[in-house]
Amino acid sequence: MADIVEMYDIPVQHFWLHGPRSGPAVEFAADAGMWNVYGYPELHEVLGDPATFSSDTMRVVPESMMPPKDEFSLDGFITQIDPPEHGKLRKLVSAAFTRRVVADLEPRIAAVTHELLDAARDRERFELVSDLAYPLPVIVIAELLGIPSSDRALFKRWADALFQRDAKVSIKQSAEEREAETQAVMKPWKEMSDYLAHHATERRRQPRADLLTRLVEAEVDGDHLPEGQVVNFAILLLLAGHITTTMLLGNTVLCLDAYPEQQDRARADRASIPAVIEESLRLFTPFAALGRATTREVELGGVTIPADQLVMCWVAAANRDPRQFPDPEAFDPHRDPNPHLAFGRGIHFCLGAPLARLEGRVALNILLDRFDRLRTDPEDPVQFIPTPTLSGVRRLSLIQS
Repeated sequence: MADIVEMYDIPVQHFWLHGPRSGPAVEFAADAGMWNVYGYPELHEVLGDPATFSSDTMRVVPESMMPPKDEFSLDGFITQIDPPEHGKLRKLVSAAFTRRVVADLEPRIAAVTHELLDAARDRERFELVSDLAYPLPVIVIAELLGIPSSDRALFKRWADALFQRDAKVSIKQSAEEREAETQAVMKPWKEMSDYLAHHATERRRQPRADLLTRLVEAEVDGDHLPEGQVVNFAILLLLAGHITTTMLLGNTVLCLDAYPEQQDRARADRASIPAVIEESLRLFTPFAALGRATTREVELGGVTIPADQLVMCWVAAANRDPRQFPDPEAFDPHRDPNPHLAFGRGIHFCLGAPLARLEGRVALNILLDRFDRLRTDPEDPVQFIPTPTLSGVRRLSLIQS
């Protein structure tokens, strides 16, 4: 693993990629005002106990750090909601991501992949993220939602502004840091909210056979969802619906470049590609961390965490815990079993995981068909997303061959 870190000059803030972690599995970070969980069995416990480790983290974040409620709300974000409300909202879109529905998308995913690769054929460089890994999942999720995929430059600008910032995770910030953080988030958030609110209003007038119409017409306990919840739900689907696949595909290609013998095996045995993707998800976990808030005092990993504490769950570190994964620094697609937590666990297991896996499998197969060798271009260094809670490339050029 040290070789791949050095080879691509991976930023130091992605600490879980810089050698095996030493130290406690759970510890309090006084400078950040929160608890960090790094161990696999500890995180497995956290994600499986939503009654103790609540997803409603906003209640323990100091009010001084929150934007005005009339300008910013996470109402409708199922990632921030606990049972029983969580289950009711999840059911609204679960039918759009069933195995059958996702499987039926395979021809469209393949067609879009070929179209994007054809469009990039004559360019001097093929840049994986902008030419394929970003537009492919955006087109798919936009078509599911029923919004114009041609607006994907807007979606990318908003996603970059919200996620691709070099910011440390902390609830202890100065007033100046809080103000800068708020301003960095509010402008893209408002633009995205206004955009999706416009489309939601249009669906009320002219319903269509799309996911946005389903949200507009949905009822929970006999009542339609408020507009704010519809918009926030759509934001979550749009962002999460493409960011995971974008990082998954970029990270997997990176691994196959760094480990050419594994690329040869995948090329010779296409049935092994799902396992290649799973190992990439383990080694380079796209959403590297997620938050929880304790509802009571609890013992975890030999320490006691008080009630009402913010807990950062470092999934990427847990996925490289030697207590669970032998030789965790190695990229080993033949690892069996491979019970990584990249898509979460329990009630918040990623709704779009089947779609992300399918997009990754289809695109990777086609890349192997159309490239004699997946090789990064040494004249255009790989660039990584600087945000410490995301693991992924934001630029990865391949040599056309």
